[in-house]
Amino acid sequence: MAFIGTILQEVVKQKSAKRKKKLINPYEVQEKTLKKLLNKAKNTQFGRDYGFSEILTSGNIIAEYQKRVPVYNYETIFEKYWHRTIEGEPNVTWPGKIKFFALTSGTSESASKRIPVSNDMIQSIRRTSISQTYSLSNYNLPPSFFQKSALMLGGSTTLTKVGKRYEGDLSGIMTGNLPIWFQNFYKPGAKISAVKDWPTKLDKTVAKAGKWDIGLCAGVPAWYQILFERIISHYKVETIHDVWPNLKFYVHGGVSFEPYKNSFEKLLGEKIHFLETYLASEGFLAAQFDENKKMQLVLDKGLFFEFIPFNDKNFDHDGQVVENPEVIDLKNVQEGVDYAILISTCAGAWRYIIGDTVKITNKKDFQMIITGRTRHYLSLVGEHLSVDNMTKAVKMTADDLNININEFTVSGIPHGSLFAHKWYVGVDDDKVREVNDGVIKSKIDNYLVELNDDYGVERKGALCEVYMKVIPVSWFYEWLKIKGKEGAQNKFPRVIKKDVYTDWENFLKTKE
Repeated sequence: MAFIGTILQEVVKQKSAKRKKKLINPYEVQEKTLKKLLNKAKNTQFGRDYGFSEILTSGNIIAEYQKRVPVYNYETIFEKYWHRTIEGEPNVTWPGKIKFFALTSGTSESASKRIPVSNDMIQSIRRTSISQTYSLSNYNLPPSFFQKSALMLGGSTTLTKVGKRYEGDLSGIMTGNLPIWFQNFYKPGAKISAVKDWPTKLDKTVAKAGKWDIGLCAGVPAWYQILFERIISHYKVETIHDVWPNLKFYVHGGVSFEPYKNSFEKLLGEKIHFLETYLASEGFLAAQFDENKKMQLVLDKGLFFEFIPFNDKNFDHDGQVVENPEVIDLKNVQEGVDYAILISTCAGAWRYIIGDTVKITNKKDFQMIITGRTRHYLSLVGEHLSVDNMTKAVKMTADDLNININEFTVSGIPHGSLFAHKWYVGVDDDKVREVNDGVIKSKIDNYLVELNDDYGVERKGALCEVYMKVIPVSWFYEWLKIKGKEGAQNKFPRVIKKDVYTDWENFLKTKE
């Protein structure tokens, strides 16, 4: 079997070198991507409505595309087009009928949306995942590593059938469409992956864990921490490496890993490599191919990118994009600026605002970080506080106090005629009594002043108070469970507003 591992290792090296060579000119790659998308969809209803055939014959395809096609969010594209796709009509925004729909259930502030997942998108996501696997050639790994199993803790592969369509988590859709050659490496396997009840899935995974030789884990950090803790307890060992000695990689996404990193490392017996992904229900947007770099936009797998500067000119107080916002293409994007990201995809999303905000940190190879959500953002009085600011301040505070703060959320509230921020910070259940709310408040507040000049100015003005409540971290997961959001693809929103804030407050009253 070592011979097979040697072959796989050599294939990985060759494919990695080929990928690097292919992306020499990112702008040409993106223009070719848009041409392919327009050409394939030119005879759909959307393509006819917006003259894709005429765009393809214009002198400047990108400029003409931006001129003709408006910016869409989920509500507007659903109302005009996607409701017909969901009802089974073919050739609406993408050729043919769409069989699969991903339910977006990552955060719990709204009802699930149904995002079309075409066969082309399944192939796109699969190719990006394989590309990230090729990046393992950057590490000094023995051939035997390439025979280890990969644990992917995700949604159920048992999808809900509605008429002739199937709905479920994107992870469940993708796991149910794994290539045959990969199924020998994949855990927890078909039977456990099909389980819908999350506690039962965890129980079955823990029970089987001792029989697997895991080299790589992939999934949302909060639920992996719970899984690792349960495995360690079940097998009465000190670390996860006592069960999986060959674990070398953890691939994470969905939320910032920083709040979880310290507590994660305490569960490990040795250092491992952490790689980040940006896999949304609408597509695989970015991946980390080198541990020493940030994630890089995936420019050659059926997604075309545009960017809206995330400022008061383009977005209102609630994070809604204005009509006819300023849009920047890849060539004109600037490093260090917050942008809301627009995508056009091989599943029939066109100039679609995905709801995330990002920063390009290096234009040479389009390294980037996710800074938050357009609606998970606080600017009551001009403080312009991003989730990235919050996460950094929380991480710095946790390091200072040598504690784990894996979950937090914050809301903006009235304070007399002015305003305040109200924080809820989750620490290990057995540490709550040891943590002083006032100390946490002071440190986070002071760090935010350092990290964000606008916040510092407004803390002297209209943002006149900060409230802090330290609670057991298990309460966050209990609330998700009550909301039917328990599971690997779900995470607690970092900013809560309106009805979600009221509901959360009512839940906490039951704990008093």
